[in-house]
Amino acid sequence: MSWLFGKNEKTALNWEIYSSADQLDDFIQKSSEKLVVFFKHSTRCSISTMAKSRFERNWKYDSSKIIPVYLDLIAHRDLSNSLADKFQVEHQSPQILLIKNGACIYNTSHNMIDADELEQYID
Repeated sequence: MSWLFGKNEKTALNWEIYSSADQLDDFIQKSSEKLVVFFKHSTRCSISTMAKSRFERNWKYDSSKIIPVYLDLIAHRDLSNSLADKFQVEHQSPQILLIKNGACIYNTSHNMIDADELEQYID
């Protein structure tokens, strides 16, 4: 997936890619078993690139507890809008939304995005 992360960039995350409207119900269903964190990334924004890089560097979570989901909101602004509508959060970019049991229990954006903040929500 060099198109997503750059030629030499390595990541500890095993991103699931949100690229189709019919995936949302599946992610919501999965949130009853594991946390789901959506990362809404603007591929045209240096702040978003910086936040994504920091998020990936600080990722330390087991995939049995949390599912990281990547959304390229430039390519899929409609999906980003669907997330905002579904979880009643204001659209931001970059932004993370943490979903548990079908509800958004945490969201933040821009320079406040920090993978370490998710630890308090993991059982």
